[in-house]
Amino acid sequence: MSAAPPVFLGSEVVEKHLHRASLLIPSLEAALANFSSGAEGGVVQPMRTVVPVQKYSGFLGVMPAYSAKDDALTTKLVTFYEHKKDSSVPSHQAIVLLFDPRNGSLKAVMDGSVITAKRTAAVSAIATKFLMPADSEVLCILGAGVQAYSHYEVFTEQFSFKEVRIWNRTKENAVKFARSVKGPPVQVCSSAQDAVTGADVIITVTMATTPILFGEWIKPGAHINAVGASRPDWRELNDEVMKNSVLYVDSREAALNESGDVILSRAEIFAELGEVVKGTKPALREKTTVFKSLGMAIEDTVAAKFVYDSWSAGN
Repeated sequence: MSAAPPVFLGSEVVEKHLHRASLLIPSLEAALANFSSGAEGGVVQPMRTVVPVQKYSGFLGVMPAYSAKDDALTTKLVTFYEHKKDSSVPSHQAIVLLFDPRNGSLKAVMDGSVITAKRTAAVSAIATKFLMPADSEVLCILGAGVQAYSHYEVFTEQFSFKEVRIWNRTKENAVKFARSVKGPPVQVCSSAQDAVTGADVIITVTMATTPILFGEWIKPGAHINAVGASRPDWRELNDEVMKNSVLYVDSREAALNESGDVILSRAEIFAELGEVVKGTKPALREKTTVFKSLGMAIEDTVAAKFVYDSWSAGN
């Protein structure tokens, strides 16, 4: 008897079952801790394979992972293009394949763009929970794309900021962001420096390939979530930011191979976020901190399983 054909869960279905990024926080915290626990954590996640599509300034990433504790097996296929001329097409597009780990059957093909946006923002929120200074009041977002929206959503839900600022290279996109989000009002800043000055928590979610955040702007003790610049020769943060901050990463191996911010600055990695979650490394919230997020396949695995289980249960 052949296995049942896989189901297709499009972006609307995924969004329905994953309407808030915060739904993923408990399972992602566990996954991060399991990842940083070595073999006993039960996470198998090879380095992301990236295929350059040089002719069109693009990349194809392949991200498989297995979680023994979640009994979940997935592969995400993600493309990311700079789209210097065609801004109508998303810079990142993705699908996630969910397999039955017992026999290898394909159970579901699901839109991965929503999953990527939600799980990335949720992981940034986890890092911020541990690392932001006490009584943080000002949130700054650099960038106005998909990740800016997902981060705003979960950060304004999880934390109480008195002021939210945004800056984007294209001001019209920042204005559109400020007008369209539902929640605390957003101040559009004319420069990145204006947005950053005095901010307690900074999120960089840009397609920048050279630094857009500079150390002299940053308030001592601020926390930075660096989400963009996912290639070895791309930067969002300058050397002063990297070398004068305590550096946390999602994966040491990935950061040392994929992050231009880490590789080119030669900054020392203090801990993986999973080590903080499980309590084997301290959260130095009194220091200026950077969480360099490259995104991990195990995060997609946890999110895809959450969506599939919710869909299967008819929720």
